[in-house]
Amino acid sequence: MFITFEGVEGSGKTTQIKRLTARLEAAGRTVVVTRQPGGCALGTTLRAILLSTKTQNLDSRAELFLYLADRAQHVAEVIRPAQAAGHVVVCDRFADSTVAYQGYGRGLDVALLNTLNDVAVAGAWPQHTFLLDIDPEQGLRRALARNIEAGCAVNEGRFEAEALDFHRLVRQGYLALASQHPRRFSTLDAAKSPDAVADDIWRVLQPELG
Repeated sequence: MFITFEGVEGSGKTTQIKRLTARLEAAGRTVVVTRQPGGCALGTTLRAILLSTKTQNLDSRAELFLYLADRAQHVAEVIRPAQAAGHVVVCDRFADSTVAYQGYGRGLDVALLNTLNDVAVAGAWPQHTFLLDIDPEQGLRRALARNIEAGCAVNEGRFEAEALDFHRLVRQGYLALASQHPRRFSTLDAAKSPDAVADDIWRVLQPELG
């Protein structure tokens, strides 16, 4: 099983991935937790470029291809081997992020992004995508506070520094994707308590876990 988590900044993906992983492991499943960018050696290098506020004037097309390079290597190096071993893969962001951020947010052609994503993932699409939906203004407040507390406002804060209108466009993109792929997406209210969101996620997955 391949599960992805998506959402605007501060939607609570990290918290929910930890909670879901604990529940899956308690149910006897082996879980591989990973992320994009940064889930493989190449991705770690690219993450430092893509998320740092020190990265200036990065063209949106260059940004796109860095994400695609990370995704292709990540699928080959981490996701497919884990699936072949029968593990549950839980990934913090995947191909939908490119459509939401580079497509709706940056204004790149969505149809082209869908084609490029198909090439990058090579058929490794998730069975479940949890969209943690929250008002971008509330999410940004959360994300900025988190980054300051963790001391990563510079190294991981490039997208948090974008204007609020950018994040609103990203949210629109995610909601459009959820509408287009209703069998894969579960859209959850991320403004609810972490416990309530975790229970919502578990209710969606339980029928498939046996």
